[in-house]
Amino acid sequence: MIRTRLKVWACGLALGLAVGGAVTAQTAQKVVVTSPRTTDVVITQQDSCQIRSRRHIEIRAMSTGYLEAITVREGQGVKQGEALFRVIPQLYKAKLDTAMAEVQLAKIEFDNTKKLFDNKVVSVNEVRLSEAKLAVAQAKARLAETELGFTTVKAPFDGLLGRLETQEGSLISEKDALTTLSDNSVMWVYFHVPEVRYLEYKARQGPSNDPSRLELVDSRIELVLADGSTFKHAASNVVTVENSFNNGTGNISFRVDFPNHDRLLRQGQTGIVQIRRTVKNALIVPQRATIEILDRRYVYVVDKDDVARQREIVVQHEVDDTFVIKKGLDANDRIVLDGLQRVRDGEKVESEFRKPEDAIGTPKTGREK
Repeated sequence: MIRTRLKVWACGLALGLAVGGAVTAQTAQKVVVTSPRTTDVVITQQDSCQIRSRRHIEIRAMSTGYLEAITVREGQGVKQGEALFRVIPQLYKAKLDTAMAEVQLAKIEFDNTKKLFDNKVVSVNEVRLSEAKLAVAQAKARLAETELGFTTVKAPFDGLLGRLETQEGSLISEKDALTTLSDNSVMWVYFHVPEVRYLEYKARQGPSNDPSRLELVDSRIELVLADGSTFKHAASNVVTVENSFNNGTGNISFRVDFPNHDRLLRQGQTGIVQIRRTVKNALIVPQRATIEILDRRYVYVVDKDDVARQREIVVQHEVDDTFVIKKGLDANDRIVLDGLQRVRDGEKVESEFRKPEDAIGTPKTGREK
């Protein structure tokens, strides 16, 4: 009798637990929901960059001899044609004097031969031979004059000098490096862009017949320096594109030109290129309304029956603490904002709606996802 009563009590307890569990499963969770917001956002894509002068060359000696004078100082700004270095010219001047004397001798010989030909004493071949000797002598004289000119090293363009690699009185040889010269009026800034973003730029660019140049439509390109300040001169939105991708990194090199009127930028600096553009009518959601599972993003969408359904979304950009949605949502969807940890797929929820303007706010800047 006692055993029978225990069995009945156990069956009742099990039934009670089952019923209680079913009731718990049917209890709606209380969550806060909102809708994606449609607004204009500023997308900022950042890339590390290297800053190069438009022209940066080594100034090398073109003659051998002792360095007689250095007429400039390190870091000095120079003009095109300005004398920088001078090699003792006596040896080269002597060579020029010798060559000029040979020209005079060949000229006298040619004139005499010409007179003899006019008197029908020699043949025309003799005249041509003496004329050729004169031409050779004149060519040697021009060469000697050029070599004498090389004893003075001049600036090939306006720019800033680098470190002086030698001192006055030093014996230098042809091709020895003397200094460097940089044209910093315009700086070439190089950065690398992944293939996906290159294709995005290509799809958005305006009409162009130049395959080496790409117009970043509706974009503003800025340069952030090492101290965090923004360079005051903005570049145009047209960039130069390298001819091939790097197979190892999957990137392609871009070059953007910055005017450098005050010569703040120098050869070899580094910085960050920021490409800003405004995306019209972007669909954004708060980051905290999403969950990440195996590199994929999901939200819980509450349907018309107040049932939460997990849905995958594709994020295009990250802007402040929000995501710009590329695919997976529309402006009329209701998504779980607060209480994600209590929601399960297919469960009924009790929701409190919060306006997108209050839940999301207005993002100001952004960086690429």
